[in-house]
Amino acid sequence: MTTLAIIFWVSAFIVFYTYLGYGIVLFIAVKLKELLHKPVKLELPTNLPEVTLLIAAYNEELIIGQKMSNCRKLDYPSGKLKIVWVTDGSNDSTNELLKAYDDATVLFSPERKGKSAAVTRAMDFVTTPIVVFTDANTILNEGAICEMVKFFQDETVGCVAGEKRILNDAEEGSANSTEGIYWKYESKLKEWDYRLYSAVGAAGELFALRRELFTALPDDTLLDDFMLSMKIAMRGYRIAYCKDAYAIESASANMKEEGKRKVRIAAGGLQSIARLAPLLNPFKYGTLSWQYTSHRVLRWSLTPVLLFLLFPLNLILVFFSTHSIFYFITFAPQLLFYICSIIGSLAAKRGLKLSLVYIPYYFVFMNVNVFKGIGYLCKNRGKGTWEKAARK
Repeated sequence: MTTLAIIFWVSAFIVFYTYLGYGIVLFIAVKLKELLHKPVKLELPTNLPEVTLLIAAYNEELIIGQKMSNCRKLDYPSGKLKIVWVTDGSNDSTNELLKAYDDATVLFSPERKGKSAAVTRAMDFVTTPIVVFTDANTILNEGAICEMVKFFQDETVGCVAGEKRILNDAEEGSANSTEGIYWKYESKLKEWDYRLYSAVGAAGELFALRRELFTALPDDTLLDDFMLSMKIAMRGYRIAYCKDAYAIESASANMKEEGKRKVRIAAGGLQSIARLAPLLNPFKYGTLSWQYTSHRVLRWSLTPVLLFLLFPLNLILVFFSTHSIFYFITFAPQLLFYICSIIGSLAAKRGLKLSLVYIPYYFVFMNVNVFKGIGYLCKNRGKGTWEKAARK
């Protein structure tokens, strides 16, 4: 029982640290740092640099008008902002609709190899010193480009991650509205990561980088945004986090569609861990290695295994440990948590509004999809395309 108890407590500590403890440690570290070194306020350069807004799209005919309207409203000199679409493989009316916009450059190849391949091909045509990447189905705030450009005044910054915001047009209290709660917490962690040293990766909805730091990735890369940004961080540059530049995206249409995203992200996370293996060396990468391991690697690998191991371990200790009463106290909250998760799953299928049970359900849902991601990665090895998740 001693060995089982040790495994249980080590597992419990890692699970707690991954989802809550790291955030607590990070918050304290940021406050201590900023007591000693006050953050420097960044200003826009007098001579604004040219910027390319690169939009990778596949069969996005339904949102072309809305996206181009949004691009034209961005608060940046029109002569210095180039709008480029790369629409490889699109076979709907995306390209026809884009012909109506003379201020947009369209790069099209009939062969669909995936987003990573499309972006790499498009970058051969980009000459501006700064490139801003955004998804076709997101809406940017008017000041997004200016806010991101400010950070490049700092020569240590090679990439700027914008904030992803979920438009909760999903009914309040519904299962898929929980995605917005998750992203608020995730955004706060990214902000603290940057304030301490560097954000850990960027999301494809909105991020920017110095053109000369772009690295071509393999065509089968599933998380090209994350890989691109982390490759830059590995070269000694920091990833800034800009909460004043944000991309608004609708919540997934339902939990089935959200599951498609989560499985692909989990698969991409596992792929990234393998391809960014040197970053696990804290002697070479120091703080960045600790942030990367704590914020990403544990979530995508060890922690989901330990999370689901805790329940049977605790049950064994309840029946066979000499401290059975104590272990029952630790077992009861887990049992309640999983019961709520099951109720949440059943309620989601019926479209019921039960906010309290959807939080444990979404948490379990995310971690189950890590295991599904393993199967996805094996099944789709060498493939960079994926099925888009429908949104509201």
